[in-house]
Amino acid sequence: MSMKKKLFGIFGPILISAVLLVAFFFAPFKIDLDSKRVLADASTSMATNVLRGNAIKNKAIGSKEYIPFFGSSELSRISPFHPSVLAEKYDRNYRPFLLGAPGTQSLTQALMMQSMGKNLSHKKVVFIISPQWFVKDGVTNDYFNAYYSELQTYQWVSDLKKVTEDDVYLATRLMEFPKVKEDKRLDRALEAIISGELPNQSDKRYIDLMINMFSREDELFGKIGMISKGKEIKKAEKKLPNTYNEKELDHLAAEIGQKATSNNSFEISNSFYTKRLKKKLNHLENSQTELDYRFSPEFSDLQLVLTQLAQDNAEVLFIIPPVNKHWSDFTGLSQEMLQDFSKKIKYQLTSQGFTNIADFTKECNTQYFMADTIHLGWRGWLAADQRIQPFLEENTSKRPTYKLDGSFYSKEWQEKNPKDIKN
Repeated sequence: MSMKKKLFGIFGPILISAVLLVAFFFAPFKIDLDSKRVLADASTSMATNVLRGNAIKNKAIGSKEYIPFFGSSELSRISPFHPSVLAEKYDRNYRPFLLGAPGTQSLTQALMMQSMGKNLSHKKVVFIISPQWFVKDGVTNDYFNAYYSELQTYQWVSDLKKVTEDDVYLATRLMEFPKVKEDKRLDRALEAIISGELPNQSDKRYIDLMINMFSREDELFGKIGMISKGKEIKKAEKKLPNTYNEKELDHLAAEIGQKATSNNSFEISNSFYTKRLKKKLNHLENSQTELDYRFSPEFSDLQLVLTQLAQDNAEVLFIIPPVNKHWSDFTGLSQEMLQDFSKKIKYQLTSQGFTNIADFTKECNTQYFMADTIHLGWRGWLAADQRIQPFLEENTSKRPTYKLDGSFYSKEWQEKNPKDIKN
């Protein structure tokens, strides 16, 4: 074998990889972000790549047309009363951009918001807070991993000019997840942030290089896995009358809800009951007597969200859904505990200037308000729309004033008993 062939055998694969990498970075093709179709499809897809990436969602949120709706699994259930359906049918002056999926909680949402930069500045925002996020240990490792974005995390680290208490909390919290710890350079950068310092120059250079790589990947592949719910929305629209009349729609919502929950006594949609609950009823009875949403690191994770929204001078409508009372009576989940949870969360919001809250936790017994055990249903989304539409369509000249309080990052607040809170 000639020396040339030997050398090519050794260095050829490296050379080819290098050429491919250069081609990858400098290839002219990328997602057409000026395409209305791309943004419209992305707005209802709730695709993981869209949530973890920047290119598509930031373009949409920076536009006049789309309003960010942050939440989790409730956004994925399309019915005639879903915000995306109502906005489309009645040609509202906004379209929801759904930012969430089953398992996205405050930590994911905070990083997503940070990655939006100026696109979120002075925007109106709808944020749905699910009580079930606030379990004893907060977001699970699996849910965190599913939506963890290296790009958004690196970007936050790279953009730091000085370390604040918010940054120290976020760095400390991220270090609790093995997926973050296994990235040795990032681990070192987070250690620096926790001790109040910026990452060293070598780690900063590495992080900036990774941002370039992940950004390029996002520009090329951000559409992968993006399946629009456009057809479902069009189908759901057909069930609605041509003019918006609240009483008529409420009657229709009750009618649809009644038909959709006919095979069980819990007012849970038939398919959800059959697939998820029917065979497990014996195990589920009294299975939630110990569940408690009053003490959780999630309260401090939510504080990261509030800090970001305040820094962006965003106007926010918070929605707190109830838990289906028929179901909670069966599982032993305490509605009194849920009222305590509501008191605690509302104190954290209102004491810092977030006063626009639609708290539906007392609607737990309202017929067809829920689609299943914990997700807003036909009358629930319609009730939410009574708050969403005026909030988004009215021009308010009065900007919110926020006064942030770092004590909400403390273990003491996470463990605070709502009964001890003096309003």
